[in-house]
Amino acid sequence: MNINPAKVNIRKVEINDIGKMTEYRLAYLAELQGERSDDYKNTLRHELFSFFKMTMENGSFFALLAEYEGEILAFGGMVIKRIPGDFNQSSYFEGDILNMYTVPSARRKGISSLVLTQLLTEAVNLGISKVALHTSKDGEQLYRKFGFNDPAYPYLELVFKMQE
Repeated sequence: MNINPAKVNIRKVEINDIGKMTEYRLAYLAELQGERSDDYKNTLRHELFSFFKMTMENGSFFALLAEYEGEILAFGGMVIKRIPGDFNQSSYFEGDILNMYTVPSARRKGISSLVLTQLLTEAVNLGISKVALHTSKDGEQLYRKFGFNDPAYPYLELVFKMQE
């Protein structure tokens, strides 16, 4: 696909875009984690749609999309969390980037960089003091180019296995 990055439009995701964003999230998950059954994907589709709608309405999530000639090529979103303070300030906001996805035919053309630039600009405008993300090996180079580094403090996680 031939794309002129100067003609790519980046805009906020609106409620009527949530269905498409949900489908792109499912495509991202399939690439990262492998396919799942149609029943599971339908359940997840409903849950994702509900999550995006609720959190966009309450202001704890925002997302951007990239359009080119009427086609949506990419999405990127950020969950906003208010964190209790420490000795530096009484409270602050952190952002977790998720849902960064570009359709395969538009990859390696600068689209993700455009979306990420706007996501980070919006984060600064919202007073977010730190942004984190999980990345695939393919995406790591992009994020490091933007200044993302390994965490300053050791990062550990405990994943609970959910009963099916």
